[in-house]
Amino acid sequence: MRRKIHRRLGVAGLRFLGLAGLCAQAALASPLDVAFKFTPAYYFFGDGNRAMDLNLRATRGNQVGWLGFYRDHQGFEQARAGFEQHEDFDYLRLVLSGQAATHGFLGASINAEIGGKTYGLVGLGRTNLQDYYNLNFDPNDAITFGLGTRAQGDTELSVYRVQDNRLGTGQRVTHVLWRQHFGANERLTVDFSHKSGTDSSGAAGGGNGLTLTFDIEPWFARAGYDADVNFSGHSMVEVALGRRF
Repeated sequence: MRRKIHRRLGVAGLRFLGLAGLCAQAALASPLDVAFKFTPAYYFFGDGNRAMDLNLRATRGNQVGWLGFYRDHQGFEQARAGFEQHEDFDYLRLVLSGQAATHGFLGASINAEIGGKTYGLVGLGRTNLQDYYNLNFDPNDAITFGLGTRAQGDTELSVYRVQDNRLGTGQRVTHVLWRQHFGANERLTVDFSHKSGTDSSGAAGGGNGLTLTFDIEPWFARAGYDADVNFSGHSMVEVALGRRF
């Protein structure tokens, strides 16, 4: 996490809500096959800070776009927009993504699955090192590697690590992810993580995290805990309730 306190950007929040409303109207009126997902999330930090995040994703075919807005009680606000392109070449599946945010942030990543029902995971992410509140809670300037399998039908299991390879922090976050489908419209996702490394000042940190997500389409709910969120030295509790439409 790279973060400073900036002046309030309430106008950005209003613009996001306006864009979200327009996108919702477009979803109802457009004949195009576009699937939307709206996620309001709330974060409670161990230092007493609280935050809200709104995220709207739109998926059409192999393309995904999103708008987001984050605001905490200490005065930091950030609007963001991003895009993903998915490409499937049988035994190679690529995800190319880019993101821009206020405060001058730019980032991009490439991730790949290599194999069939059992596959390898590799990825690389880079940013321009500008201020950004990281809501995926993994290092952004990092490599990713791991293994996964879908060989058990309705079950998916993967183990992977996201590891800083640019800033010399030694930050490593290892995930064990289990996803279980219960019929066509229900599934449970369990993401256990363990992290170690140092923050930007060199102070050692780490700990465990757990996130549970339950989908009963079109609704979904998520709850999570992180003992050292973004290597900040503070714990975090997350709750979210969203809808697809």
